[in-house]
Amino acid sequence: MAKEANLSNPTLRQCAVDAACGRRAFDILIEGAIILDMVTGRERQADIGLVGALIASVHAPDPQARANKRINADGAYAVPGFIDTHMHIESSMVTAATYSNIALTKGVTSVVWDPHELANVVGVAGVDHALEEARSARLRILPLAPTCVPSAPGYEFSGGDFDSVVLSDLLKRDMIHGAAELMTMQPLLAGEKRVTDIVNAGLASGKRVCGHGRGLAGRDLAAYAAAGIETDHELTSAEDLIARLEAGMTVELRGSHEHLLPAFAKALLELGQLPQTVTLCTDDVFADDLLHKGALDRVMRILIREGLPVDWVYRAATLNAASRIRRPDLGLIAPGKRADIVLLSDLIDVRVQTVFTDGALAVDNGKLLAPDQSVPCPAALLKTVKTERFTPQDFEVVAQGNEAKIATLSKPRFPQWGERVVAIEGDRLKLPDDMIRMAVVNRHGRHTPVRVAFMENWGTWRGAFATTISHDSHNLTVFGRNPADMAAAANALHSMDGGLAVAKDGEVIASLALPIAGLVSSDPLEKIAEDFTAVRAALDALVDWDPPYLVFKALFGSSLVCNPGPRLSDAGLVDVFEERILESCVLDSYF
Repeated sequence: MAKEANLSNPTLRQCAVDAACGRRAFDILIEGAIILDMVTGRERQADIGLVGALIASVHAPDPQARANKRINADGAYAVPGFIDTHMHIESSMVTAATYSNIALTKGVTSVVWDPHELANVVGVAGVDHALEEARSARLRILPLAPTCVPSAPGYEFSGGDFDSVVLSDLLKRDMIHGAAELMTMQPLLAGEKRVTDIVNAGLASGKRVCGHGRGLAGRDLAAYAAAGIETDHELTSAEDLIARLEAGMTVELRGSHEHLLPAFAKALLELGQLPQTVTLCTDDVFADDLLHKGALDRVMRILIREGLPVDWVYRAATLNAASRIRRPDLGLIAPGKRADIVLLSDLIDVRVQTVFTDGALAVDNGKLLAPDQSVPCPAALLKTVKTERFTPQDFEVVAQGNEAKIATLSKPRFPQWGERVVAIEGDRLKLPDDMIRMAVVNRHGRHTPVRVAFMENWGTWRGAFATTISHDSHNLTVFGRNPADMAAAANALHSMDGGLAVAKDGEVIASLALPIAGLVSSDPLEKIAEDFTAVRAALDALVDWDPPYLVFKALFGSSLVCNPGPRLSDAGLVDVFEERILESCVLDSYF
């Protein structure tokens, strides 16, 4: 956000003392509020006096108190501003200004942003742009230094390459609040020098080192935490939640995997208390969900609906979060704290009326008072789809003989290696009726071959989908059966300089242009959400999904190479945990 007020300023503090003692007027007095206390969990009526960015007093209603401006809360609930402890603004396909404008109206006053999507496309220039956006936003954006550019070195290739030297330089910047999620789990556990040097650079900075420990358990989880990793949001079960709490890690319960939240709520209820190390995050929120369902407030509503006590949910989103991100000035409505305050008409539905950030009124009656304007986009973030145009033959697999034994990718979200013997027709593998193709091509200027895999248990497809949002190297990725459909969708992204496209019968039927790094649009959120909804609806009509694993969202993470199991990247079929790379899916041919 714009430069925060210095709460250590002696003049500010003395003015706050004088106002609390009645010797001078408050700058703003919020009257008639019901405070939900994050320490005691109790509700009480109180007035809140502000001096600049500081909460000077929280006291019993006093009509005689002097104030330059009085705001009648009229019985609204007052809570601290919500803190999203792990998220990627780029995942909403909007600029930081656009995100700020919507998040503030939802009661979110602080976000911890890992801009590693931008960094994986354009390197340090992406982080530089993220910092410029953070400086200009009214939302308190706390950027982190990406640690995984790329997420699996040698197993994929992105548009940046951050070693420990790059990371150390980034961590020296005042605006950088820590080292972002360390996704290169297996190399860290194996003691690989590049990764251990990155973690040690984070530790040497004295700032937080955040994690991504999907699939880790037992000794591996202990080793991950022992290396200095503080946090994890990659929980896939209630057992994961308890294991990470017992390992002393900060848990970031995320909304992007909504189907897991009921199990997490049940586990916490069985525990009988809310640990101080439980926080909330969104991680990734699509544009239409952001517009229609909300940001961190949506995660809060879900957890309340699942039976967690209201005060637990709000504490996780405020006091716990502030403590874990090392911001003791945030997370409480109490004298001496920073005045990030949210007034709500309904605690259960998280219905926001009024928002203060740094002591200034930002949202009144649900309306944003001064919308942020996007900062200019540098040339480095434009024209990032550096590929040739595609033909249907690019999505075929060449083979000799009558049949071939191939390695397959089986199952979404938790992929497994498979094998299949398939027919060869005209020197091309014949795709079985129960499989689809996935293709990945480097879009960052390497001009390597298009890598193609056959996928089992990915449903029945009647068209193709192409995307330049493909975690985390964000190479151009295509799914489908018919190579002509796949070429049409991929060429649409080439022409649009990135985005999403759906094709059927060789024609594009829906698309969303994302010309900023192939990830983001500067269009209004409403326009992006509309186009994204059209893309999703078009693909929904062409694919038979099987929730909760085979869903639209799974397509964007199917190339997340750092996670356990086989994946397709621009290097081929790879498995980091097995240290395996296959440039072609063909294992053997039969004549």
